[in-house]
Amino acid sequence: MTMEKMINEYWTDIYYHLHYEHDEKITHQAVRILQHIEKSSSVGIREISDFLHVSQNTASEHVKRLIDKKFLEKKRDLTDERKVILNLTDRGREVLFRNTALDEDKLSVILRSLSDEEKSMIMKAFRLISEGAKSCM
Repeated sequence: MTMEKMINEYWTDIYYHLHYEHDEKITHQAVRILQHIEKSSSVGIREISDFLHVSQNTASEHVKRLIDKKFLEKKRDLTDERKVILNLTDRGREVLFRNTALDEDKLSVILRSLSDEEKSMIMKAFRLISEGAKSCM
């Protein structure tokens, strides 16, 4: 098995066993939109359209549903009032966290069973992969 396949296997095991229970019904596409807004700056409909590789009308419909659910809000760009910027609401941040993060209580149980050296190795590995992932975009 290649290293890439092994990392994917480990990652999916980790997420499967340690994810939060999902309270909200939300599509994968909606989660991707929320993530893109959280991880980027000055995101509007055009950026969502480009990110998802869909038309601006389709992106607009997705965003409208997220605004209706109170996960997103629209604000005017302070430097260009013609542009609308999308922001996560507090509720949107919570829904995104619960649909993408690891359950910190479950994670704590595991981390307490590890030595300081093992914890350090894990932190270094995740930091390196995180930094590499950011440079792939």
